[in-house]
Amino acid sequence: MSRPAPIDTADLWWRHAVYYCLDVEIFQDSDGDGVGDIPGLISRVPYLADLGITCLWLMPFFPTEHKDDGYDVTDYFTVDPRVGSLGDLVELIRVARSHGIRIIIDFVMNHTSDKHPWFEQARRSKDDPKRHWYVWRDEPPEDPHPPFFPDQEDSTWSLDEKTGQYYLHHFLRYQPDLNVEHPQVRREIEKNLGLWLEIGVAGFRFDSVPFLFSSSPTESGAGDEDGEVAEYDGLEHLARVRGFVSRRSGEAVLLGEVNVTHERQMDWFGDPNEGLHLQFDFPSMQRLYLALARGEAAPLAEMLRSRPPADASHQWASFVRNHDELTLDQLSDEERDEVFEAFAPDEDMRVYGRGIRRRLPPMLGDERAVRMVYAFMFSLPDAPVLFYGEEIGMGENLDLHGRLAVRTPMQWSREGGFSTAPPEDWVRAEVQGEYGREHVNVADQRADPGSLWSHIRRLSRLYRDTPQQAWSSLEMLDGGPAGLLSHVCRGAEWSMLALHDLSGEGGTVRVTLDADRSADAFLTDRLTGERIDASASVTFDLEPYGWRWLLLDPADAGVRIG
Repeated sequence: MSRPAPIDTADLWWRHAVYYCLDVEIFQDSDGDGVGDIPGLISRVPYLADLGITCLWLMPFFPTEHKDDGYDVTDYFTVDPRVGSLGDLVELIRVARSHGIRIIIDFVMNHTSDKHPWFEQARRSKDDPKRHWYVWRDEPPEDPHPPFFPDQEDSTWSLDEKTGQYYLHHFLRYQPDLNVEHPQVRREIEKNLGLWLEIGVAGFRFDSVPFLFSSSPTESGAGDEDGEVAEYDGLEHLARVRGFVSRRSGEAVLLGEVNVTHERQMDWFGDPNEGLHLQFDFPSMQRLYLALARGEAAPLAEMLRSRPPADASHQWASFVRNHDELTLDQLSDEERDEVFEAFAPDEDMRVYGRGIRRRLPPMLGDERAVRMVYAFMFSLPDAPVLFYGEEIGMGENLDLHGRLAVRTPMQWSREGGFSTAPPEDWVRAEVQGEYGREHVNVADQRADPGSLWSHIRRLSRLYRDTPQQAWSSLEMLDGGPAGLLSHVCRGAEWSMLALHDLSGEGGTVRVTLDADRSADAFLTDRLTGERIDASASVTFDLEPYGWRWLLLDPADAGVRIG
């Protein structure tokens, strides 16, 4: 059996990092005004380090009109004064580094706010120099792209009354798309990337990559200062961006939100040393929920089995829940309805006709299942990504609009802990009921070695203790009960068998190692350290939603499940 060659991982920190996404505004308030801020986040860096986080991903903290939770940016080159200053950000980066944590930031230059000075200038007249920084039409195309937010927009084109032309906005009408074909816009993108790299960020999460790097020509072309129209290719543009970032910082990483099929995602990876370093595995995430709804591993196992392997310069990022809706857009209508029925039976729990606006614990309703799902995520040869509050099992507030239902203030203690301001003055309403801070909070769970927080802390440390895992190949196994998901992370001199029951029914699993020296075959339980003689078949009884991680010895032994 062939084995991957050993690779020097010293400069590729991002491949084996544990990522944690948060919104500064709702994480920790330091001055009692009800709005989270960077100084407050600095005070919580030791907490993140203790949890095992090695890369912190910050959602937008730029000046904004506050219409789309920070994604309607009015200035890309500074920090919103409500959350702090550039000096505060530099201090955050310094403190985080001292605790072994790098910081990446959201990069949202596929659109601006309609109050951004660039757009305000562009809409002055058709002849304005910044006119072609955006995308205009005398009439919308006959077959326009469907609106991304169908509950709020009926078209991706809106009329600008002053100039009588329509401008493109793939998202919301107050977020006009930048024309990234224009050389001056591309230069602004590079200037912006360069600023944050100089300040010390370790990379960027690119929002909606297919839109950021999509081709969107204007009727009159996207000429440079000399009037020449540039040949444009989105993948080439991304390769240039990666080249620019890599020249400025050898450690910088590009993490991309690319919600397309695995085959199309490979285009955004590109050739070695081109494209994105990491991409979220949206297809497998969606199949995870279909598998949980059915209580059968097959939908997820099939997707992971067909997933193309990432080469040494790229990596998959696995996640259970991100900061947007839990999208199910790659499932068929029938499959989506199955997941809706299981986890979002009320219409108010759904959004945009394609997603769920709930967090995992209320959806599954069984903490054993929640723990198993996170064990599965950390068992893959991927980079795991957590959304703030997942480590304590936070719930949602369905009284909030749309995606904001899962973006509620961090629950630090029974008394609150997010801010000294009264809760009615907080920037966003908190979760109530059985998932409110009185029942779900950091203080209680850190004191409890049996809590979900302790479970995820242990998973993150097990993952970090074995950098070989991030360089291993993924081998899906057949056999066993229908709810059993079994796979091997196979490396050069390290391999791990992972067993996870997705059905909640448990069952008996027989494991047989095919080794050249069968008398010397062993399995070692990663949680308990128990060394198990595997010279003959070994039987495990998995509890409902049970799981086991077992090291293979020898590492190149074949595995059969019965």
